[in-house]
Amino acid sequence: MDQTSVESTTPDPVSQFSIFTENKVGRLSDLARLFSQEKIHIMALTTLDTTDSAIVRVVLDDPDAARRLLRENNVSFSESEILAVEIAGEHDVGRVLMALLETEINIHYIYSFICRPMGRSALAMSIEDMDIAMDILGARNHKVLSQRDISR
Repeated sequence: MDQTSVESTTPDPVSQFSIFTENKVGRLSDLARLFSQEKIHIMALTTLDTTDSAIVRVVLDDPDAARRLLRENNVSFSESEILAVEIAGEHDVGRVLMALLETEINIHYIYSFICRPMGRSALAMSIEDMDIAMDILGARNHKVLSQRDISR
């Protein structure tokens, strides 16, 4: 699965790592431990598995350190930009999705953040048009996050 980078006007776009690995017991735990040992925090996580392989998508608080760590450990990965939008609660999910629907922006996939500073959650989205999505969400008072916003 080829993941292409999305150009955006966000000065510090949120990086997502798609890690390609065997689909076997303990592999996700191994990845979490690898990040933890280097004090790299997993901010959002989702997995997609098939019979033999898996894609682990993660948003991390220190993409530079993560990129170096993955390369040093010969872990196969790609990197892309995602749209991260802050939500106050479950009622905001529908508002964000409706804003994107009204402007006919396709969402490829979506998952939620595990944690966020300041007690607010966020959605991680791979979308068709980052610039238009940021504009429409901003116009509707949704905060689009930068990498700096999610780093600890």
